[in-house]
Amino acid sequence: MRRLPLLIAALLPLALAACGEPEDTRPGQPVKHRRAAFATILKAFEPMGKQLRDDRYEADKFLTHAKALAAAKDGPWQYFGADTNYPPTHATARVWSEPERFEADRQAFLKATDKLLQAAERRDEKEVKAAYEAVHDSCRTCHKAFKE
Repeated sequence: MRRLPLLIAALLPLALAACGEPEDTRPGQPVKHRRAAFATILKAFEPMGKQLRDDRYEADKFLTHAKALAAAKDGPWQYFGADTNYPPTHATARVWSEPERFEADRQAFLKATDKLLQAAERRDEKEVKAAYEAVHDSCRTCHKAFKE
C-alpha cells in the first residue's frame, strides 16, 4: 500500500502529457504555421519591452529587434483561412464572423509596427517608448477580441 502513492506520483506526469493539445494534422498545417509566425513576432517584440521596462534602452539592439519585428509582421495572417478554425487554434470564432474588425485590428498592428521601426531608426527613446506602447496596445486589443 505504501508504494501506491509513489506509483501515482510516477505515472501522473505521463498521464498529464497525454492530455496535451492536439497536433495540427490538416493539410499545410495552417494553425501550426500561424502560431510559429506569432512566436517569431514575440521573439522580436519581447526583448524591446524588456529594455524599456528595465530602463536599459540600447538604441542599436532595439533597432535590431525592431527590424526583426518588421520582417516578421506579415507572417501569421496568410494562415487565417476560412477553414482554419479548429483545435489547436486559440483564435475565437470572431476572427471569421467579424472579418472587417479583424482586418482593422491587423492593419492597426501593421501600421504601429512600421511606426515603431521608424522611431527606432531615429533613436529617440521617448518616441520609441510611445511607439512600442502603440504596438503593445494593438496586440492587446486584437487578443481581447480574437484570442481565447
